[in-house]
Amino acid sequence: MITISHKAKQFGVFTIKLLIVIGAFYFIYTQLASNDKLDWNKFQTLVVEKTSVFGILFILSFSVINRYLEILKWQNLVSFIKPIPVGESAKQVLGALTAGIFTPNGLGEYAGKALFFEKIKAKKIIFLNLICNGIQMVLTVVFGTIGLLILGYWKWALSLIVLGGGLWVVSVLVREIKIKGYSISKLMSKINDIPKAIHRKNIFLGTCRYLVFSHQYYFLFLAFDVDLPYLTLITTIAVVYFLASSLPSFQFLDFAVKGSVAVFFFDNLGVNEWIVVFISMLMWFLNVVVPVVIGSYFVMRFKLVATEN
Repeated sequence: MITISHKAKQFGVFTIKLLIVIGAFYFIYTQLASNDKLDWNKFQTLVVEKTSVFGILFILSFSVINRYLEILKWQNLVSFIKPIPVGESAKQVLGALTAGIFTPNGLGEYAGKALFFEKIKAKKIIFLNLICNGIQMVLTVVFGTIGLLILGYWKWALSLIVLGGGLWVVSVLVREIKIKGYSISKLMSKINDIPKAIHRKNIFLGTCRYLVFSHQYYFLFLAFDVDLPYLTLITTIAVVYFLASSLPSFQFLDFAVKGSVAVFFFDNLGVNEWIVVFISMLMWFLNVVVPVVIGSYFVMRFKLVATEN
């Protein structure tokens, strides 16, 4: 049996970490540099005319709060296995975000977080991450469907409600059917094993995070002089976020996906396409790129063999 020396393992791990970081920055660069819808001269002019120190700090505060709430969510869920401090939760969340930037729908985050724990806990960590992301998707669907109803997209909304009801009925009928040892009944049992207090806090933090994210979007539109009623603007944001999140995508393409969906809906409201594209780009930059840059530090400091972590 061929054995690998400790130095060779260290070099291999370092190479993988370096490739992850380089890959993340490369995808970010290409996304910004190659998009022909971005008029950087127009954007620079607007920034010079409209921005202020207070305005920049105000918008940045939403990104900080958004990511901090996600860190608290993860800390809350992981407490089911083992309590961890906020700093450790931040390291895991940001490091996993960087590792998952070029995987479909951020699936790499699941493996990224599991690497911070012993192998025996990997399945539990992946399951908890599913709960963590799942509540955000549920909230996105709920608010997005309400947004469709308010904006008058009745057929879309009713189709989603009927589809959701149909899936619920099917899940009840097949809840005991096992596939490779797993069933809906077993999944629900595992979810119920988690204390209700943890679930309640997860829902609360998830709701706060959704409201912070959507209102950052809202205030950016105000900064770009988009004059629409609050209800119209916030419900359109909810619909865009819902439909864009439902599409299969990579984190580094998130800006392009959300931007294209946003252009479709906001164009009907008379908002200039370039404004919608720039706001989508800023949301992506502030809530994905900046955390990935910070997460790159944790990726490079990551140790393959975690002790009692």
